[in-house]
Amino acid sequence: MKYQLIAPAAFGLEAVTARELQTLGFEDTHTEDGRVFFSGDEYGVAKANLWLRTAARVQICLARFSAVTFEELFQGVKALPWGDWLPEDARFPVDGRSVKSTLFSISDCQAITKKAIVEKLKEKYHRDYFEETGALYRIEVALLKDTVTVTLDTSGAGLHKRGYRKIAGEAPLKETMAAALIDLTYWKPGRILVDPMCGTGTIPIEAALIAENRAPGLTRSFSAEQWDGFASAFARAREEAADLIRPSKEITIFGRDIDAKAADVSQTCARLAGVQNAIRFERADMRKFTSEEKYGFILTNPPYGERLGQEEEVQAIYRDMGKVFRSLDTWSYYVITAHPEFEKLFGRKADKRRKLFNGRLPCQYYQYFGPKPPRPPKGE
Repeated sequence: MKYQLIAPAAFGLEAVTARELQTLGFEDTHTEDGRVFFSGDEYGVAKANLWLRTAARVQICLARFSAVTFEELFQGVKALPWGDWLPEDARFPVDGRSVKSTLFSISDCQAITKKAIVEKLKEKYHRDYFEETGALYRIEVALLKDTVTVTLDTSGAGLHKRGYRKIAGEAPLKETMAAALIDLTYWKPGRILVDPMCGTGTIPIEAALIAENRAPGLTRSFSAEQWDGFASAFARAREEAADLIRPSKEITIFGRDIDAKAADVSQTCARLAGVQNAIRFERADMRKFTSEEKYGFILTNPPYGERLGQEEEVQAIYRDMGKVFRSLDTWSYYVITAHPEFEKLFGRKADKRRKLFNGRLPCQYYQYFGPKPPRPPKGE
C-alpha cells in the first residue's frame, strides 16, 4: 500500500533531509517549514526509518483539512477510517501542536482528537472502553494556520536515538544534527576528519557510520515493526542494510577532548555503534593540535558560553581556535555555535554561514573552505 509520508526535520535542514530521501530512492519529495513530504509503501517506511540520518522521525500522513472550530476538528478526525489502522487493543496516545491557528489550546485539541478516534472505534469494535494494552500507535494532531495535519508515528523514539548513546555526556549534540553538519561539508569518506572538542563523540561516530555505510537505525527498534503488515518489510530492510556495511580499512576519523572521561564515553558509544575500529579517540588539548596531513577537515561543536563554561573561558577558547586552525593552511573547518561574537574572537569571517537550531537554541554554522587537493596524475 502506498502512503503519504512525512519526515520532520529541524528548521534550516529541510533541504538536507530531502536530499537524503532522494538518495535513498524516494523521488516525489517536497518540503514545507520543518518537514519533508514523500511517499512509500511498507518497505519504504522501514527503509526511511533505518537509513534517515537527519530527520526526526517518519510519520504517515492520514489527513489534512481545515478547522477553525472544535466541531470541525472532531468531525474531521472522526471521518477517518481508524478501524483500518488501530487494532482493538492498540495504545494510541495523542500528541498536539498548534501554531498561528484559531484552535490554540493544544490540550483541548488533543482531547477532542482522542474522543473522535474513540467514537469511531466504538463503531468498529462494538464496545465502549478500550484498554490500550497492545502495540503503540502514536498519533499527532498538528495545526498550522488553521490547517490540521493528522499523522501516525512509525518510529517510536526519535530517530536521533540510534541506540549507541547509553551514557549521556554534558550538552551532547543531537545525532541527527551532527549528521546534518557533516552533510553540509565537502568531506567524503577516506578524507581526514577531526573533532578537536568531541565531547562524547557524536560527530566522529556519525561520520564513521557514514564512512562504513551503516544504517543509523540498524541497532534499534521502531513502533511500526509491531504493526500488522509491516514486520516483514522491516526484516527485509534490515537484512539488506546489514549487507551494505563496508568496514573501514584505515582510520581517518579522529575525536579529541581534553576531558579523559569524555574520551572514555566516546569509545564506549563507538563500540555500541559498531564503529570502534573506524575512529581514534584521544585525550588531548585543542590548543596543542597539529597535523602533517594536508587537506583535512575540522568539524566541531565548542562550548557556547551558555552551558559548559564561563564567558571569559569560552572567549579564550575561540581565540585559541583561530590561532590553531589558521596554522592548518590547507584544511577546511566548520564550527557551530550560538556565541554572537564568534567570528570576531576567531579572527576571521566565515566563507559561508548558515542559521541552524541546536535544539531550540539559534546558532550559526560557520564554514571555512580550504583549497581543493590536487588531482592525481592520469593513470593513477
